Amino acid sequence: MKTFLVTGASRGIGLETVKTLLDAGARVVLVSRNASEVNLESDRLIKLNADLSADNEGEKIASALKSLGISSIDGLVHNAGTLICKKFESLTLADFESVYRVNVFAVAMLTQALLPFLHRGSHVLGISSMGGIQGSSKFSGLAAYSSSKGALITLFELLAEEFKEQGIYFNSLALGAVQTEMLAEAFPGYVAPVTAPEMGSFIADFVQNGHRFFNGKVLPVALSTP
Repeated sequence: MKTFLVTGASRGIGLETVKTLLDAGARVVLVSRNASEVNLESDRLIKLNADLSADNEGEKIASALKSLGISSIDGLVHNAGTLICKKFESLTLADFESVYRVNVFAVAMLTQALLPFLHRGSHVLGISSMGGIQGSSKFSGLAAYSSSKGALITLFELLAEEFKEQGIYFNSLALGAVQTEMLAEAFPGYVAPVTAPEMGSFIADFVQNGHRFFNGKVLPVALSTP
């Protein structure tokens, strides 16, 4: 049985990814600040409460996995993210730090902490945004968010190179508009052409199979960007 860990999985795309992986027969570790409150049950589902913005949270997650007898992770989906929609002139250093702490630093530190669980053939997937790709459409108010997603893409390109000899794969998916609470926060009233269950299904399939064809790549997954 394969084991996958998905962060930011208490709602939206993350939760739908978890559901699809469970339907595929996998064991899934659901990580979220309120994981224990998620209304989803399976004997192959493990819920871990974690605040990825906190220091040393990666080590705590690694320790929890060991205590549960988990020694190997086949796929790691970094879905957790945070967004601040604010005009650039109003952004503070604390705003930038809070966004980068979750969208970039926590991804790096959790990946580092979970390296002992990764093996040849493991696939680490970063959920980025079309806003993080050079040359894509950009939108006012998303300076901190979109720049952090660009940093995530570059980080994963570097990690793919650094760990290619070990056979650990790193890819990023740059998502376009998906109907989630985060989208509604950034673009009130906009209706996306893709639902969270549809995108969750795509991500679940990609983390299971995408590394057979890609490594160190960023793939745009977008019908539209608002």
